[in-house]
Parts: sequence; structure tokens; C-alpha cells
Amino acid sequence: MTGIDSDDFPGGAPFSSGLSSDRGGKPVSTRQGFLTRPEKARLERDPGMPASTWRLRSDAWEYLKYAIKRLVMSGGDFSMIAADGEVWRSLRSLKTIELYWGGFGQRYVEEIAQLLSDGEFDKAHDMITRAVNRLRGTTVPDTIDEELTEEERAEIRDRQDPRPRFEVLIVDETTEGGRDELHADLLKLRSASDQFIYDYVIVPTADDAVVAALTNPNLLACVIRPGFTDRTREVLSRDLRNAVALAHEGTTSSPTGPMSPLNSVRRVLRLADTLAGLRPELDLYLMAGAHIESLAGALTHRFRRVFRREDQFELHLSLLRRVQHLYDTPFFAAIQEHARRPAGVFHALPVSRGGSVVGSKWISDFVDFYGLNLLLAETSATSGELDSLLAPVRTLKKAQSLAARAFGAKRTYFVTNGTSTANKIVHQAVVAPGEIVMVDRNCHKSHHHALMLTGARPAYLEAYPLNDFAFYGAVPLHRIKQLLLDYRAAGRLDEVRMITLTNCTFDGIVYDPERVMAECLAIKPDLVFLWDEAWFAFARFHPVTRKRTAMVAAERLDETLRTNSHDAAYREQRKRLFDPVTGEPAPDEVWLNETLLAPPDATIRVYATQSTHKTLTALRQGSMIHVYDQEFGSGAEEAFHEAYMTHTSTSPNYQILASLDLGRRQVEMEGFALVQKQLDLAVSLASAVARHPLLKKTFRVLTAKDLIPAEYRETTRSMPLRDGLATFWDAWTTDEFVVDPSRITVEITGTGVDGDTFKHEYLMDRYGIQVNKTSRNTVLFMTNIGTSRSAVAYLIEVLVKLAERFTDPYKVGPSDASTEPSAVMPPLPDFSAFAPEYAAEVPADDPAAQLPDGDLRSAYYAGLRQKSVEYVLPHELRRRVENGEAPVSAGFVTPYPPGFPVLVPGQVITAEVLDFMSALDTREIHGYDARLGYRVILAEVAGEAEVTEV
Repeated sequence: MTGIDSDDFPGGAPFSSGLSSDRGGKPVSTRQGFLTRPEKARLERDPGMPASTWRLRSDAWEYLKYAIKRLVMSGGDFSMIAADGEVWRSLRSLKTIELYWGGFGQRYVEEIAQLLSDGEFDKAHDMITRAVNRLRGTTVPDTIDEELTEEERAEIRDRQDPRPRFEVLIVDETTEGGRDELHADLLKLRSASDQFIYDYVIVPTADDAVVAALTNPNLLACVIRPGFTDRTREVLSRDLRNAVALAHEGTTSSPTGPMSPLNSVRRVLRLADTLAGLRPELDLYLMAGAHIESLAGALTHRFRRVFRREDQFELHLSLLRRVQHLYDTPFFAAIQEHARRPAGVFHALPVSRGGSVVGSKWISDFVDFYGLNLLLAETSATSGELDSLLAPVRTLKKAQSLAARAFGAKRTYFVTNGTSTANKIVHQAVVAPGEIVMVDRNCHKSHHHALMLTGARPAYLEAYPLNDFAFYGAVPLHRIKQLLLDYRAAGRLDEVRMITLTNCTFDGIVYDPERVMAECLAIKPDLVFLWDEAWFAFARFHPVTRKRTAMVAAERLDETLRTNSHDAAYREQRKRLFDPVTGEPAPDEVWLNETLLAPPDATIRVYATQSTHKTLTALRQGSMIHVYDQEFGSGAEEAFHEAYMTHTSTSPNYQILASLDLGRRQVEMEGFALVQKQLDLAVSLASAVARHPLLKKTFRVLTAKDLIPAEYRETTRSMPLRDGLATFWDAWTTDEFVVDPSRITVEITGTGVDGDTFKHEYLMDRYGIQVNKTSRNTVLFMTNIGTSRSAVAYLIEVLVKLAERFTDPYKVGPSDASTEPSAVMPPLPDFSAFAPEYAAEVPADDPAAQLPDGDLRSAYYAGLRQKSVEYVLPHELRRRVENGEAPVSAGFVTPYPPGFPVLVPGQVITAEVLDFMSALDTREIHGYDARLGYRVILAEVAGEAEVTEV
């Protein structure tokens, strides 16, 4: 995400340095300042500042260190950098960037520029080195020159402080001297006993506050003083200016556009709402003067506290206290305390305290590898501060409450055996036998297993196919609405209980949950929604991606339904959807073509399951269930707890629970920084593959235009994030589906080998590159919050080597072409149908009104009776299908990855299914034995399984 417009760097011309030269060649400052563009000599456009600054900031300081060191080593030959546009480019960019980051500020950059202008290169290099050390996180002591003032010495000591550091945004129109005074006051407030320290980032305008929130992930709090103005005076890229405008448009507390300088309350409210929408994790404080008592009553719900200007110390304590609360990991702390406490072990866990390991001659490598702390922390006792996962009352309960706050849920529950179990818990808690669940046929197998266990009747929804790449997209909203309308027409809408969708899919297709839920609730106001966000936990912590998470969508929908404007719009729409005389609903076409509005009294019942371990920091199988259910306190909670106890082990892994507690702390403290970096590196990878002259001949990065049909996109850009933050924001606001930019799907047809071979024999076996998923002709690369720039560079290096191999006829051997993918991919099969014995009953008066739900559980148990099934090899099964028979699958057949069934119990096996299965290159297929073939229910016993209904 560069955010820099192409016309900001016309022809790659070097930046105007703001310098002129006298006849002796010595650079001097212009009258407008070292870094200020001369009025007439406009050789280029200003660079502005990109929306994602972490890499530009780091690279700019690193390059300056390198360039000025080279200058010093040359003996001060200024001509070496006088023509080096990159030096001035870096200084100009940093002057803008440092306004929005703590630690240095614009004046620091200006001082470096002036030192360069005066030929004091050693001092400039020292200042640059201090900045680089801060960014690297090194604690190498800076040299404190005796000639420095006490203020400068204090600043250096501050930079050497090893304590965790965060930043606080202050929005106030103040002078440079006022900023120095604030910083001096801050240093006086600090105490050696403080666990954390913080820096101020002081900006004068509302626009600058929004820019800081969008670009500086180190911010954890914001203090608003009413004296700020609206518009920035900084030079920003067009993309960032557009992003600021989009942020303001999302504010509903006041009209858009400039306001009277006297209307400070409205200005404060508008800015507070904008910042809360962008970064809900930021704590907002108001520092006012007159009428503070009345302001406190009016603004309490927007600000954590309201202070007078002289209450600086109280503000200081509040900031530290709040960050301490974020930092708190109650269950991890309890585990640490337990490990330190002497104990006698008289329970059923020999490994506890290392009892069966320490002193053993045969498994001493256990301790050597994992460490003694792991054993000291193991216990089967759930007393004291360790708490019980099944009935938490202390540390675990608090840890889950903190996680609910972090992820925007009303309740959060930890799960120690993966999202597969989390899904089963929610299904059992919500649905009963015979109720209908509308579910994406291509969802993870755990949903299908849950439907079988609960006895619910699945009504499968079909995602749009991507036949050229052998995987599915997502389920279009019009298909979901049509199926709901079909059930309404059949008089069975009351049987539909829940809708389950995968957000985002394995391949990165992301729904608009708020729109999906609103339009579905317009047809059935008491629907329950389960969003499988196994791969989407990270999305909560970026200002753009968070809007498409289930919990944010539920909260926004809840707020919208309570507004008078929504109520009026809803009533007006109902006039178009129902006949005013008969009360009959309008034809389906009307409902499908309208963007439906949910009724104001609709019940918001939303569950999200997340594999925390997949995209955030947690040990394997660490997952969470997030709940936003308005009926949770009136009956649903009891059902949920029963389901939770059914599927949760009475011996949960405490190390997994502690890692979930720690993972929550991390994303609250630095989630934005990590996710911003993750997305930026993904775009860098995609751009490198798309632009490299050799790579683009062999590989092709699939974009939104490849993965999302045009009818589901309003924006036209193929990779919105690559075009900048504003384009990214626009796509994620308007399009029905978007692509998670952290997932890079690369087509590998040009290599001549299939995806599975490319994954195992080339990426993993030769170079140690690990990936999760391939299709017949694609490979999926994913960045995560742990991905480094070095890892991306290594992957690009490996791809170049492979491209050279595949394009060099002297290097390609017979083995390289032995698994060449088919030129024509078989189309992806839709769900055929349940066999008549397990399908929904067809109305006698309307044989064409067949609805898709079926009795999955009866078919499953019929398939377990050995006398009721047979194994049929693929060629024999194909012969039967060609002869007009309709074989019925006796079990689940699930290629892994991605882990969704191609066949489910009771499903009719068709030629399309067999064609697809024959072309699969996946090595792991659950439920299918290549030696025996497919397990099929005998025709004469289909539907006769004895199943006890609950």
C-alpha cells in the first residue's frame, strides 16, 4: 500500500532539495527553509505521504544513514549527495511523516537538514543514527556529548529507556513552543516505577488527527482539546486525502463540511466519532476549560474521561492505568504463579511439575527441547487462580471478558480443540432436529458433521464456481434471498433456523456481513447467523477490514435499527414490498432487486467462530467463539453452555488457553501495526510477481477480476489495496465480495506441473517454502502477522529460480512435465440432490416445488451399517451412472485442503462429481479409499436406518 500517486513522482525525477548554491558550490538554505519548495523552481510535485508509512519511514531513515555515512567517509564531498534525489526525497517525506509519529517530530528532521546545509555531516549522521536505533528497537546507548544542553541530554536518555512505549495523540492547535512545553511536562510526570512510557504526537487539525489514526499504529489513546481546526496544512498524497474524506463521510454526528470556529462542541463530537469509527481500540479523552461539568454529562459515552487543562497528572495516571488494563493477561499470570509455587502432586497427571520426566534417563530430551516451564505449568487441578474452563469464575472468566472487548463481542469463549469444535458447539446450541440450516455447500466439513450430529436439515447454498482454477468463490446474496423466498412461498419459512457462511473463504473471498444479515432479516426477522471466520480473526484490527467482520457488522446493524431514519426508510420500503390492499408480498423479482431493510424490531443473533491460531498468535487449536446475541440472556445462554460442555474437554490444555490470553494482549497493543505490515507485504509480493520480467512469464497473480465476477463488484480496480488506501476502502465499502489482500493466489499453468506437485516437490522439498493450499493449477501464498520482509524476499528469490528452471529447456527434465495439469479443467459440480429417501417431501399439488433440504443424519447412520453399503470402484460407479442409476453416497468424501465435502451422506452421485474427483490432484481425501472405491448405500435399504429422533 503505497498511497503515493504516480504524478507525485513524474518520470522518477529527484525531489527539489529546497537548496540553492553560491558560486563556491556550498549549499545554502533558501529564504523559505531547507525543506520548503521554492515558489518558482517547482521541478516536481511534492511527495506527500503514503497511507502505510511503516516501511517508507524505516527505509527513509535507513537510506539517510547509509548516504550520510558514505558522505562522511568521502571527507565531506557534498557533491556526492547534492545530485542524489533520494536524500532529499527521504528528508521531504520524513518531514511530513514525523508529524504523525512520536519520538522525533518535524523539527528533528529540519535540524538534520540544516546540519547538512551547514556541512556538519558528523552531527547529522549521529542524529540519523539515533532515529534508526529507535526504529530498530535497539538499546545501543547514544553518545551523550558534553556540549549538549540538559534538554538534549534528557531527550537522549528518554530514547534509551527500555520500557514498553506507546504513543498518545493530542489534537490541539498549538505553537512549536507549546509542543516543547508539553513534552517537557511529560518528562516531569514520568516515574521510575511506571511500567510503561509514552510519547505525545501533537497535531493541529482534525484532518491531521485522522491521518495519524490511519498511519500510526503505535497510538493507543487520543486527547482532544477543543482548540483544533479542521483542514490540514500538510502535503498529502491524493490517496490519503481521499481516505481522510471517506473517514469524515462515515461520521453521523454532524453534517459534512467546515463548521463555525465557535461551534467547538460539534467539532469535537464529529472528530471523536470519526476516530472511534476508524480505531475503536483508541481511548478518547477530552481536555476542556469552560463548562466542563455540563460537557462531561453530554459527552461521557464518547470519552473515557473529561479533564481540565490543569489536570495533566490525572490524565497521565489514566493513560498508564488504561494501558495496564490492556496489558493484563489474568490467566497467563495465574499460570506463571502456579509454576513458581511449590506443590505436591497427587492427581492424575504424571507430567505435572516434571514428575515423570525430570530424572528420567530415557526422555530427558523432553525437558531439553520444551523447557522446564512447560512441565511446571501443567496440572489437572482446576482450583485456585487457574480456574475451570467449563465453569470459570476468576482468571479464565476475566480473560474471556477481555477477549470479548478486544473483538467487539458481547461474550467470548475460548476453545482448545479448534474451530471445528467451535462450529459444532454453535450448531448444537442454536438448532434442533428437523430445523433447517441454510449453509454454503463448500463450507468446512465441521459444519456438515455438526448438521449430522444435531439432526438439522441442511439446505445447501451454491457458491459461484471458478472453474478455470478449480475452486469455489462465495454464495451470492441473491441466491440466499431466493431460497428464503422459496421457503416462504412453500409455507416452510418458520422451519429455517440459521444461515451459515464462511467469511472469509480459504481462498480469500470476503462477504459483506452487514448487508447479508440486513437483507435476510427483512425476509425472516428471527434468523440466526453463524459466520465461520476461521481465517479472518486478524481483520478486526485494521480500520478497513474490520467493517467486514461479523461482530462489527452485528454492532453496526444493531445501532442502525434503533435510528428514526431507518424506521422511516423501512416503512417506506414496505409499501413497495407488500400490496397495500391484500397485504400479499410483491413478486420475488421485486424483493430480489431491492436492497432490503431489516425491520427495526428484528432480533440480532450473530455468532462468529475464529481460529485464533491460524492468523493471530496462539498455540495450535486455540480458537474463540464470539457472541452477539440479543436473546443470549433470555434462554440462549443455557443452550449454549450445554453445547459447550458437550464438546469441551474436561482436561483442556492450559498452555493453549494461556496463549489465547497472550494473543489477545498482543493484538490490542499492536494489532494494527502487525496487520498493516501483513497486508503491505502481501501487496509487495503480488506486485513483485506481476512486474518481474521473468516471473510474469511463468506465474500470474489472480486479482479481484479473476476471483469475483463483475456483477458482484462496483469498483473496477483489480487489486484495490495496491492502488492505495482510499481505493481499498471504497471497494470494501461498496462491493458485494472483496478479496482478502493477505492471500495471493498464483496461477502456475506456465510451469507445466500441477499444484500439488509444485507445492511438495518444488516449494517444500527443495526450498522449505510452506503453503497450505493448492488447486489443480494454482498455489495460495498467505502473509500473516509473523511474516517478515526477509521471508517475502526469499519467496521471490525462490520463484525466480523456479521460473528460470521451468523456462530453460536444458533444466526441465521428464519429471518436471510428468504431472502437467489438464488443458481443460472439469467444471466444479454443484450439489446434485439428496436421494428421494432423504429429500424434503414434494408437495402433492406442486411437484415442481422441490426444496433442497434433506435428512443428513438418517443417511449418515444408514451408511454406517455394513450390510447396507457396498464399495464401488470409480469405473464401475461411472458405468452405473451412465446406465441411468442414481447411486447414493454413504458418507462424506472430503478432499483436504480445503476441507469441504464433495459428497455428503444421502447425496446422489452424478457424472459431474465423478469427473471432478478424477481430476483432483489432492493427495489427502477423507472418506475415500482408492483401493476400495466409493462407499454407496444399497438401493434396497436406502432410508431404512433406525435413527432415534430427539
